[in-house]
Amino acid sequence: MKIRKLLKKEFPKALLEIPQPPEQLYIIGELPKENLIYLSVVGSRKFTSYGKDACEKIIAGLKGYPIAIVSGFAIGIDTIAHKKAMQVGLTTLVFPGSGLSDEAIYPKTNVRLMREVVENGGCLISEFEPDFKATQWSFPMRNRLMAGISKSVLIIEAEEKSGTLITARLATEYNRDVLVVPGSISSSNSKGTNKLIKQGATPVTCAEDVLEALGFEIKKDKEKQATLFADLSPEEKKVVDLLREPVPRDDLIRAMKMPIPNANAILSIMEIKELIKEELGEIKLA
Repeated sequence: MKIRKLLKKEFPKALLEIPQPPEQLYIIGELPKENLIYLSVVGSRKFTSYGKDACEKIIAGLKGYPIAIVSGFAIGIDTIAHKKAMQVGLTTLVFPGSGLSDEAIYPKTNVRLMREVVENGGCLISEFEPDFKATQWSFPMRNRLMAGISKSVLIIEAEEKSGTLITARLATEYNRDVLVVPGSISSSNSKGTNKLIKQGATPVTCAEDVLEALGFEIKKDKEKQATLFADLSPEEKKVVDLLREPVPRDDLIRAMKMPIPNANAILSIMEIKELIKEELGEIKLA
């Protein structure tokens, strides 16, 4: 994979406007067209099934819009975001906390993903020399580039003391929107995200919220529903089939014939996607 040093005139404009602009940038692949809007997606390395589902559903809902997904290549939400973005045809930009050579790239487990990103028209960018190995301080440095290049930063799961919160703070300093998926008050993975909401970040529960924050006009309800129902997973199709009429939650979970936590996770995601809603103890199609 060929590593090229960008000329100053090729630097993304947004990165020249941040307080500490990069002195040099190396790239593998090609920078996306300038008409794309950049959305950084960051979150916990130790993600939960809720965080994974929320990340995948929201990114799936951005399909067809001129959006590029930016992330940091870490194991966890970052990697999930890159994979889902490519799956639905969105361009993806990677900012690793290391140099770009095969020997230095971090984490090593993502070498194959690196190739997929480039093959799908995306790129990897780093201000570090190609053979630079990641260190504790290189990740916060990399975070400022992710926040700087993006119009908005979407946070999905973060513990109370987490590198993800550094990206959120930088985004605020750079006047970028900070969007946050709310989480359970019982989950340590949601302590950081829920705190950000208290501090004024924008809570988002579906792709439409993110599109609105990025300045897009949302498709009409009927169009939106048709798109959503066309893209159902096998488990979601099963729920839709079971909801020919409103059903109490407990009865529905029994009928789904799967472990209760899994069933509840699927129902929560379907509510986020506005496919179903719960009223007076019964669940029905939205």
